[in-house]
Amino acid sequence: MRRIRNIIFFTFFTILAFLVLGIVAFYSYYGIQSYRNLAKAGPPAPLLTEKGFSFRDLNKNHKLDIYEDRRKPIAERIKDLISQMTLEEKCGMMFINIINVGENGQLFERPNPTNLLTFSAPINSELIIGKKMNHFNVIMLPHARETAMWYNRVQKLAERTRLGIPVTIASDPRHAFSSNPGTSAFAGDFSQWCEPIGFAAARDTALVRQFANIARQEYLAVGIRLALHPMADLATEPRWARINGTFGEDAELAARMVYAYIKGFQGDRLSDSSVACMTKHFAGGGPQKDGWDAHFAYGKEQVYPGNNFEYHLIPFEKGAFRAGTAQMMPYYGIPMGQTSEDVGFAFNKDIITGLLRHRYGFEGVVCSDWSLLTDKVVLGKPILSATGWGVEQLSVEERILKALDAGIDQFGGESIPEVLVKLVREGRVSKDRLDGSVRRLLRDKFRLGLFDYPYVDVDRAENIVGRSDFRRAGAASQRNAMVLLKNTVQGSGTVLPLQGKPHLYVENMDSAVASRYGTVVRNIKKADLAILRLHTPYDPPRSDLLLENFFHQGDLNFKGEAKAHILQVLESVPTIVVIYMDRPAVIPEIARECAALLVDFGASDEAVMDVLSGNFNPHGRLPFELPSSMDAVRKQKEDLPYDSEHPLFPFGYGLTYPESADSGGKGEGMGYTGKRGS
Repeated sequence: MRRIRNIIFFTFFTILAFLVLGIVAFYSYYGIQSYRNLAKAGPPAPLLTEKGFSFRDLNKNHKLDIYEDRRKPIAERIKDLISQMTLEEKCGMMFINIINVGENGQLFERPNPTNLLTFSAPINSELIIGKKMNHFNVIMLPHARETAMWYNRVQKLAERTRLGIPVTIASDPRHAFSSNPGTSAFAGDFSQWCEPIGFAAARDTALVRQFANIARQEYLAVGIRLALHPMADLATEPRWARINGTFGEDAELAARMVYAYIKGFQGDRLSDSSVACMTKHFAGGGPQKDGWDAHFAYGKEQVYPGNNFEYHLIPFEKGAFRAGTAQMMPYYGIPMGQTSEDVGFAFNKDIITGLLRHRYGFEGVVCSDWSLLTDKVVLGKPILSATGWGVEQLSVEERILKALDAGIDQFGGESIPEVLVKLVREGRVSKDRLDGSVRRLLRDKFRLGLFDYPYVDVDRAENIVGRSDFRRAGAASQRNAMVLLKNTVQGSGTVLPLQGKPHLYVENMDSAVASRYGTVVRNIKKADLAILRLHTPYDPPRSDLLLENFFHQGDLNFKGEAKAHILQVLESVPTIVVIYMDRPAVIPEIARECAALLVDFGASDEAVMDVLSGNFNPHGRLPFELPSSMDAVRKQKEDLPYDSEHPLFPFGYGLTYPESADSGGKGEGMGYTGKRGS
């Protein structure tokens, strides 16, 4: 027995010793790396005065350089700075990737070994000083105050580089429920609004502009100066996973929304009070073959069986370009048969140079979508395979060359400037080609005022982000976006709005919220009404890539036990069905059997109950049509809008409550308030 105890103790302490040694080695590695990087950094830029003019001496040469002089034209400042930049500094500027935020507002210099999401992530100093990068996007953010503190420290670190080039922080959408699963999940203190597809349902460009202006203020407060949005893609293929980030299937409606969105973020011109927009995904990422997304190899093809390629350009032409979007991002997919070679948009010279640069005269930054060059792996598990569709046979170096030849300025989701340095030194990329992209990237930094003063007020950030009036406006948008599709007659009125204090059976809803509007019961047989909150169905992932779990793809209809349960509830008691539609749903039986049908595009339980109770009269209209069957979906052409045979509900359909000032009709409360293209 003693022998067994000795073996157990020995094993335990051996494991403990190895664990301690591992932790020591972990922190030692990052500590040494951080020390080496910071040792290469110079002092912060002093504030100097010359002839009564104060300036930040970014290159620490004790004199006023042209690029440091905010009185000079931007073109002159860019020319002066480029003349001082090394090859490594130029190449570092042409890559943008994720950067992590340290705990308690500190720099991310020593990753937490217990946090698997950031365990193997590069530290801040390695990216900024080691790789000389100065464009980053953020995903996980702490509270606004800590974010602002970290941002200021990042800018102070960038100030210590040789030329003091400031950092540009970007973000995917973080104000909606799930239009981007990463940033939405870690939205933190930001106000919460409906999805972009909900703005299309509300049909209100003033609401879009209000949102963009509020989001701009919240972004500015914590130092986010580049919005990796809006999406100008069209939802012409109902199975596509990214429909909730679009403004629907109507090109003219989407164009108006995109225009208002960009104006709200950027203003009439890019300035120190703007957030620059990177509009995506040129030349329209919606017509995915069979709806599979181009993040994955099985979804690499974009197809145009309706010969409708030009239709997908309308939101860019009449929306993004007219509004003056600062930057543009092409998608991953291959526009099959539309150009001289079948390669992905970012490698396609006909698209980037021929269409975007020459036809539309776009002079802004063109940044590739993420991870065209290298696989993304965390702890040995693949998250996303390199998405270089059509050029899979090319090496990383060859892909860079092809993308640069196509017209790309910056590589998204990559941190390998050393590869580009090598290509230039080998004479395979000219310095003039490099300077053209660097010039465009610097232009936005100067226009945003980052060279003059990049820092934020920490106290103001805490007071601005998630301000009470911002939250109220976001909550109102959730209500404005809802679409009432069915409201049957019950007794002397209609099922909705709710009358009195009915006994309610609820599923997928907080019963505490529902109890404010009725008596919640657990036994459905004791209920007057049931309320079911549902989600457009989707198929399980087709591969083991972690990212695929966040993409809702495949069939749109309920099946098996899920469908049987829903129909059982509908048969048991008059039921109000509320469906969150990140994509159109195929629900003929549900629509037929339910007592009332409401669609939301990102809404809290409080917002839903406000509409069901009549505190808010729904007036949204469908931003896409709802097909009557999966067979009808399969017969649709991916590039055509409103082409589903005998849709269950057409594009633009929506009801209001009867006896209201803006009611579309009486009877069953089914007044049709919309029409195609409205």
